[in-house]
Amino acid sequence: MNKISLVKIFMVFLLCFLFTGNQTVAQRPIRNSNQVAILGWTDDTHYLIRTFDADRNPVIKNVNIKTGKGKVVPPSKSEHEIIEELLPDGVKLEMNDIISPDNNSVVLIKENDLFYFKKGDTELHRITNDTLGEVNVRFSPDGSKIAYTREKDLYIYNLVNDREIRLTADASERIYNGYSSWVYMEEILGRASRYAAFWWSPDGSKIAYLRTDECDVPIFTLNRLDEPDGIHGLLEQVPYPKAGDPNPKVKMGIADISTAKTTWVKTDYSVDQYIAWPFWTPDSKKLAIQIVNRDQNDLTIILADPSTGDYTDIYNETCKTWVEFREDIYVMNNGTGFIIRSYKNDWENLYYYGWDARLIAQLTDFDFRVNSIIRVDEDPGIVYFTATGPESTDNHAFRVSLDGKNLLQLTSGEGSHRADISPKGSYYTDTWSSVSNPGSIDGYNKSGKLLKEIHKFEHPDYNPAEDSKVEMVKIMTSDGLFNMPAIITYPLNFDPSKKYPVIFTIYGGPDAKNVYNRWQGNNPSWYSQNGIITFTVDHRGSGQFGKKGLDYMYRSLGKWEILDYADAVKWLLEKPFVDGTRMGITGSSYGGYMTCLALTKGADYWTHGFAGSSVTDYRLYDNIYTERYMDTPQDNPDGYKDGSALTWVKNYTGKLYMTHGDMDDNVHMQNSIYLISRLQDEGKIFQFMFYPNGRHGWGGAKALHSRNEANNFWLENFFGTKP
Repeated sequence: MNKISLVKIFMVFLLCFLFTGNQTVAQRPIRNSNQVAILGWTDDTHYLIRTFDADRNPVIKNVNIKTGKGKVVPPSKSEHEIIEELLPDGVKLEMNDIISPDNNSVVLIKENDLFYFKKGDTELHRITNDTLGEVNVRFSPDGSKIAYTREKDLYIYNLVNDREIRLTADASERIYNGYSSWVYMEEILGRASRYAAFWWSPDGSKIAYLRTDECDVPIFTLNRLDEPDGIHGLLEQVPYPKAGDPNPKVKMGIADISTAKTTWVKTDYSVDQYIAWPFWTPDSKKLAIQIVNRDQNDLTIILADPSTGDYTDIYNETCKTWVEFREDIYVMNNGTGFIIRSYKNDWENLYYYGWDARLIAQLTDFDFRVNSIIRVDEDPGIVYFTATGPESTDNHAFRVSLDGKNLLQLTSGEGSHRADISPKGSYYTDTWSSVSNPGSIDGYNKSGKLLKEIHKFEHPDYNPAEDSKVEMVKIMTSDGLFNMPAIITYPLNFDPSKKYPVIFTIYGGPDAKNVYNRWQGNNPSWYSQNGIITFTVDHRGSGQFGKKGLDYMYRSLGKWEILDYADAVKWLLEKPFVDGTRMGITGSSYGGYMTCLALTKGADYWTHGFAGSSVTDYRLYDNIYTERYMDTPQDNPDGYKDGSALTWVKNYTGKLYMTHGDMDDNVHMQNSIYLISRLQDEGKIFQFMFYPNGRHGWGGAKALHSRNEANNFWLENFFGTKP
C-alpha cells in the first residue's frame, strides 16, 4: 500500500502527462486540455500559451512576455508522434515501447520479442527471437545499448554491433537479478518501476542492479476461481512478507558492460536491511546507494567503488520514529555533490552535501514543507523549488542560491501556484487558483515584479441549481494542538434550514494529504446531485503538520486518525443542517481501513460506510509499509490490537458494505474475510461483494457494477430509495 491513494496516483500521472516538457515540473492547479495553459518557453523571453478560438479550437501562440505581443504558431508534434509517423505502415507505438534519450530510435515490444527502429530505417530490426518475454527495456544514456530482464535475469543488447550480453545467469523462482520483489516494487521502488531494479551509469559503461533472494519469504496463495481459470481453478503463489516475516535478502551489484563481470558492493549480506535508490556520480566513477535498516529509523547513503565494491558513508539520517528513502535527490552535474530533502528539523528542507559527506550548505530552514525541486541552474548557482508556505494547503515557488542565501518567494497570495521559469531565469509565469477563485496566469520578471496578467480564468456566476458550492474550513482537534484543514462540498440547491446526510471521502494514510487549496471546479458530483454533503479532512498525521504531526502515527495506526476524524464529526454536528443519523464514510485501501475502523472503533460517530479493498488488521499487510509505522507485531502487540477493526467488532451498530477483489495481491481479501468472520460471530448485519479476478482495484463492467452498488447503498440507506 503506497501512501498515495489510487486517485492521487492517477492525478499525479495525469498532471505529469499533460504538463511535462520544456517547462518546469511542480504542482499545477487542476486544469485540462480545454483550458488556457502555459506550454513552455521557446527562449528566455517568449512563452507558449494555448488559447482557443470562437469555435473552441486550440490556438497556440508564441508571446513576448515583455511586450505581450505574440504570433500564432503551429502545434508542435511530440517525439512520440514524430517517430510514429516514420514507422513502417501498420506499426504503431504501444505503451511499453521505449524511445531513446536522443529521440532518434525506438525499441518496440511485439510478438513477445524486441524490435529496433531508428530514424532513416524503412523496416523494423528484430533484436530477440525466442519464446521468453523481455520486460523493462531501458536505453543507456547515449542510446547505443538497452538493458532488460528476461526470466528475471539481466541482459544488455549492444545496438551498434547487434550483440546480446547476458550479465546474470542464476535467476530462479525465488532469486532475481535486476528485477525486484513484489514488496520492493510496491513499497520502495514504486509501481512506476514495474519491477525494474537496475540503473545505468551516466556514460553507459556500467549498470547497477539489485540481486534479490526471496527463499526465506513466506508464500501467500491466491485461489483463482473465475471461469477463465477452468473448473478446477488455479493457484497463484507469491512471496509476500507480512508484518514480522523474513525479508527478501538483497545486495547491489555493479556490472561492467565491457567484461560482463559484476562487482558486489561489500554491504553485510547477513544484516536485515533495505537497499535501493542508487545514484551515480556524474563521471560514473562512484555509485551512491541508500540503505535503510529493518527498523526503518536509520538512513545511510554509502559511496561505492565499482571496481572493488568498497564504500564509505557519505550521509546519515536517524529518527526516533521512521525515515524513508529519498527518490528525488538532485545530483550536481559539476561533480560537487547532491541536494537532498530531509526532515532534520521536523519539516522537509533542502541540504546540499558534497561527496565527501560534508554539508556544503543548508539551502532552506523553513517551519513548513519543501515539496520538490523544480530545477537547478548550476552556473548562476540557483535552486528553484516548491514549498507550501505557512499555509500547508498552499503551494508556492521559491528560489535560493546554492550557498543558502538570497532566498526569494516567487509566488504569493492564497492557493496553489505553478511557476514556469524561462530558460535563463529572467522571467516566469504563475498559474494559480484556490478553492474560492479559479485564478489566473500572471507574468513576472526574475525579481518578482508583476509585469501583467496574462489570462484570467472565468469565474462563472454561482447558480445553486447547477453548481456545487465548495468551502475550505479549519477544525481544531480536541486537544488543541492541530487545526485540521477540511473541504466541505454542499449539494445542489442547498438549504441550511434542512437536514442533510454527510459522507467523509477519505484515504487517511500517513503523509497522504487530501486537502489542497486549489480550484475544485463547480460541476456537481453524483453526491451533490443527490442531496449529500461530502467532507474531506486531513488529520494530524496527514503531512499537513510536518513530522510533529506524523510522529503521532508511530506504533499507533488507526488511533489518531479516528480521534481526529471524530472531532470533525463533532464539528459537523454543531451545524443545524447536518443529520447525525446519516453520517457516512467511504474510501479504498487505507481509506477502506479507515471506513471499517470508523464503523467499529468509531461507531459512536459514523452510521454508514462503504469500504473497498480494506486492510482490517495490520498483521495481514506487508512488512515494509506496516513496520515503518508500527514496528513488528511481536514488538508492538498492543498497537496492532488497538488499530485492528477486528478488536472493535462488538461496537458495530451501523451499516457497512465491503468490497474486495478476490485476486488482490496487495491487500489480500483475507483482510475482509477476517472481519466478515468476526461480524458473523457477533451476529452483526453487513453487506459484502467480491469481484472475481479483481486485483487492488478493477475496471470495466465490474467497476461500473461497484460504483452502482455504492450509489444504491447511499440512496437506499440515506433516503429509502430502492434501485
